[in-house]
Amino acid sequence: MATPNYSYEKRQRELAKKRKTEEKRNRKSNPGRDDGNADASAPAENGQPPQAGTGEPVNAG
Repeated sequence: MATPNYSYEKRQRELAKKRKTEEKRNRKSNPGRDDGNADASAPAENGQPPQAGTGEPVNAG
């Protein structure tokens, strides 16, 4: 079994924290602009659009 890469995980946490603080700073500097629906219009993390129909089938009856 491969050993966990703790430095990579730590770097990812740091980047996420930095991104979150930047977003917060941008929201505070632009209070009149509401980006509440930004997640729906943004592309997926891997650059691929979300795939429909990948979940469990829905029973209509």
